[in-house]
Amino acid sequence: MCGIFAVSGRPDAAELTQLGLFSLQHRGQESAGIVTVKNGELQTRVGMGLVSEVFAEGVAALPGRVAIGHVRYATTGGSHIRNAQPLVFKTGHGMLAIGHNGNLTNAVQLKHKLESRGAIFQSTTDSEVIVHLLARQAGPVEDALITSLRQVEGAYSMLLLAIDKLIAVRDPYGFRPLVLGRIGDAHVFASETTALNLIGAELVREIEPGEMVIVEGATIKSLKPFAPVPAPARCIFEQVYFARPDSMIFSRGVQAARRDLGKALAREMEGLQADIVVPVPDSGIPAALGFSQESGVPFEIGLMRSHYVSRTFIKPTQELRDKAAMLKLAPVPETLRGKRVVLVDDSIVRGTTSKRICKLLRQAGAREIHMAVTSPPIVSPCYYGIDTPYASELIANQNTVEDIRKYLGVDSLHYLSLAGMQRAVGKGDESGWCAACFTRRYPTPIPDYQVTEAVK
Repeated sequence: MCGIFAVSGRPDAAELTQLGLFSLQHRGQESAGIVTVKNGELQTRVGMGLVSEVFAEGVAALPGRVAIGHVRYATTGGSHIRNAQPLVFKTGHGMLAIGHNGNLTNAVQLKHKLESRGAIFQSTTDSEVIVHLLARQAGPVEDALITSLRQVEGAYSMLLLAIDKLIAVRDPYGFRPLVLGRIGDAHVFASETTALNLIGAELVREIEPGEMVIVEGATIKSLKPFAPVPAPARCIFEQVYFARPDSMIFSRGVQAARRDLGKALAREMEGLQADIVVPVPDSGIPAALGFSQESGVPFEIGLMRSHYVSRTFIKPTQELRDKAAMLKLAPVPETLRGKRVVLVDDSIVRGTTSKRICKLLRQAGAREIHMAVTSPPIVSPCYYGIDTPYASELIANQNTVEDIRKYLGVDSLHYLSLAGMQRAVGKGDESGWCAACFTRRYPTPIPDYQVTEAVK
């Protein structure tokens, strides 16, 4: 995933960027960084860890009226300081910094071609491919970037910082979110609107798929330089799981969308007898509320989440995910004992965390567990920025729903249908979503990967 943020036109640009990154921390926890412009030079601070750790001493050493920031969750390239963003390079266009959210699906091919022409890469992230392409183009930096991006495929919501301008661009399919805001006379860009809210910025609009916005001093202009695509392909998993509930993603409130997902699942499970609806916190809470409202089954907090343990899905190894899951959730026995429980979660990816949670509920005395998932089975890897690169890691790719039910140890297992998910999230705009992880139908070619490995 990753989160990106930028401010142009404020003397406290670095401070506002740091705050913005705090509110985007859920999108990446491996590294954080900020780059500013001051007196014709780029100043950089990047490091491994959380925003609070990387900037424990503040951002006083990063003066300037323009800043970009990044929090990273590795999808291409390992968890290493050399891959921490924003990446900074010296080019024929001057010093440039880049922050990228998404995944390029032909980066390996392009990298091999560039290396054969003498390019030397300093990182293993796909984002660096864009810089090497750009460095080989003449003319203004925005024209060079356009020419470079016309050669790449896949997902990118991206910020590029030059000495004299800030550029924000979103791929023509619009896989990943990116919004434009204002705070006073300053322009702000962010992956999610929650970052605008924190700094008191006003949402102006969503950056459109295939749009490039250039801020130079007090002026701002918009370009649509890329060839149109058959249809947008906004990542539906942003609404299902990844985005914060207080964000607007793809012009829809996330909390309302998740509540509607829960309602849709309750309608598809009509007739199930249960005593309580229990969410898997935190992302399952809005959906469980919707399920309760639609079904009439009382909502209860049956699992307590420790907010001092970070998200398990984006831990870099399975061992770390398992340990974090054990620390993160604790059952409430007096709520669960003797009850028929509908356990609501947003998705089942690998299944290991869900199995542990169901075991906790059994140990706390739950009489029945009916697991309700507000998305279809995830059967195929994502190649656009979510870290599920191998089909063998996806429990639904290798097993039937009945197999998964037995593995989890639940009395019944219910997934929301694809149509039900699209209706709940779309609210009348049910097309234009990327649901490849549920369907194996990818909107773009994915030459860097063997798609056949995604099929059982």
